[in-house]
Amino acid sequence: MGPVTAGVLQLLALIGALAVVHAPLGNYMARIYSSPRHLRVEKWIYKGIGANPDTEMRWTAYLRGVLAFSIAGVLFLYLLQRLQGVLPGSLGFDSVEPAQAFNTAASFVANTNWQSYYGEQTMGHVVQTAGLAVQNFVSAAVGMAVAVALVRGFARARTGELGNFWSDLVRGVTRVLVPLAVLGALVLVACGVIQNFSGIHEVGQFLGGPQQWNGGAVASQEVIKELGTNGGGYFNANSAHPFENPTPFTNLFEIFLILLIPVSLTRTFGVMVGSVRQGYAILATMATIWVGFVALMMWTEFAHQGPALQAAGGAMEGKELRFGVGGSSIFAVTTTLTSTGAVDSFHSSYTGFGGGITMLGMMLGEIAPGGVGSGLYGMLIMAIIAVFIAGLMVGRTPEYLGKKIGPREIKLAAVYILITPALVLVFTSLSMALPTPPNSMLNPGAHGFSEVLYAFTSAANNNGSAFAGLNANTDWFNTTTGLAMLLGRFLPMVFVLALAGSLAGQQPVPATAGTLRTEKPMFTGLLVGAILIIVGLTYFPVLALGPLAEGLA
Repeated sequence: MGPVTAGVLQLLALIGALAVVHAPLGNYMARIYSSPRHLRVEKWIYKGIGANPDTEMRWTAYLRGVLAFSIAGVLFLYLLQRLQGVLPGSLGFDSVEPAQAFNTAASFVANTNWQSYYGEQTMGHVVQTAGLAVQNFVSAAVGMAVAVALVRGFARARTGELGNFWSDLVRGVTRVLVPLAVLGALVLVACGVIQNFSGIHEVGQFLGGPQQWNGGAVASQEVIKELGTNGGGYFNANSAHPFENPTPFTNLFEIFLILLIPVSLTRTFGVMVGSVRQGYAILATMATIWVGFVALMMWTEFAHQGPALQAAGGAMEGKELRFGVGGSSIFAVTTTLTSTGAVDSFHSSYTGFGGGITMLGMMLGEIAPGGVGSGLYGMLIMAIIAVFIAGLMVGRTPEYLGKKIGPREIKLAAVYILITPALVLVFTSLSMALPTPPNSMLNPGAHGFSEVLYAFTSAANNNGSAFAGLNANTDWFNTTTGLAMLLGRFLPMVFVLALAGSLAGQQPVPATAGTLRTEKPMFTGLLVGAILIIVGLTYFPVLALGPLAEGLA
C-alpha cells in the first residue's frame, strides 16, 4: 500500500467513526444541558462552592461567573508553580520562574496550553496532575458552557436569561468530559501510553552523556488534552513522543478525540434550537473546510520536489516514520483547525505552503470544527455575518433562526471577529519592530518571520501549537503571548454572551417567503465563502510576508 493510499484510508476511517458517534453524543449533551435534575455528586460540588444551580442568570451574571472562575484558576495555577520547589512529588525540579509561571497559568486556563518549557524537565507530578490536568477539564467545560449559553440565546424568547454558569460548568465536567476521558485513557493505556508516578530513570548514554526519562500520569492527561482541545503535552515532543503516542492507531485515535466533541456539538445545537437540519448545515460548513484543508496539506506535503523528497516519498523532515506524511498531515490540520495545539510533527519543518496552511487554519478562528465550545460559538458568529451579507444583497433585514439581526447584534459579531486579528497583528508587529525579540528567531528571512507570526496566531486563537523554531522562553514572549492568550480567550466571550442575551430577549419572527433558508446547501456555500473571504482580506498581507514568500521562493 502506498503512503498516499494509506493517508486517504485513514481519513475515510476517521470520517466514518465520527459519523457513527456524532448523533448519539450530540443528543446526549443536549439532554444534559436541558435537564432540571442534578446528580448527587453535582449537589456536593454546588454545596462546596456555595452556588445555587437553579438560579437563572442574565448574560452579565453569566459572564461574571466565567471571569471569576477563570481568574481564580490563573491565581491557583500560578501559585502552584511558584511553590513547586517545596511541594512533594516535584521530582527535584525548582519552582517555575515568574514570567514563565504567568505564561503557563494563562495558557492552561485559556484552553491554549502553549508551552515555553520542556515538560519533562520543568513540571513535577503535582503541578502536572493537580494543576495542568485539572485545567484541561475545567477550561474545556467553560468553553462548552459559553457555547450552550449562545445556543439558548437562539432557542429562548422574550427573556434575558441564559441558564446557570455553575450548573453548565459542572455538568460539562462530570457528565461529558470525565466519562469520555476515562474510556479514552483505558484505550491509550491498552495501546502502550504510559500511566504511572515513577521518578527519573537513566536509560543509557547518548552523544557522550546520560539520557534520562521520567514517568507520569501521561495517558490520563493525554486523553483530556485531546478531548478538551487543550494540547499541552507531558513531554516537550508532545504527541510525537512514543510515551504519549506510540502507534499509528493511537495517532488516529487521538485525532478522533480532538474532533469528537466539536463535531457532536453541532448536533446538540440543532436539537436545542428545534431543527437538526440547522445543525447539519453548520456541520457541513465545518466538514467542507476541514476536508479541503486536509487535501491541500496532503498535496503539498506529498509533492516530490527534489531527490530527497522523492526518496522519502514526501516531505518527511520533522515527521515521525511511524505516522508518515498522511497521518501527520491529518493531525496538523486537525490540531490547527481546532484550538488543540497538540502536535505529532514539527510544523516549522513543513513545506512553505504546508506551514501556511497550519497558520491559515488558526486564522480562520479555529471554527472547522474548532475548539470544544469555542468552535461552535465562533461558527455561529460567522453565520450571523453571512446572513447579514445576504440581507444586504436583497435589501432585507437579516434573520437567523427566527431572530432579527439588527445593528446591536451585527456590531457585537463584528467586534468579535476583529479581536483576534488585532491581537495577532499588533503583537507580531511589535516583536519585529523592537530590537530584542527578533533574536529569538532560529531562522532569518520569511521563515523567521513565520515563526513569530505563528506564535501570536497560536496564542491569540487559543491554539497552543508552536512552529518549533522560536525561543519563546524569554520575558518578552512569555509576557506578550500570555496577554494574547487571556485577551484572545475572554474578550470574545464578552461579546458572545452579550449577543446571547440580546437574542434571548427577542420575540421570534415567523418565516416568510423572503426568509433565507439557513439549513440549505446554498447557505453552507455562502458561509464557507464568507469565512474564507473575511479571513483572506484580513491576513493575506501578513501571510505574503511569511509562508507565501517562502513557498514561492
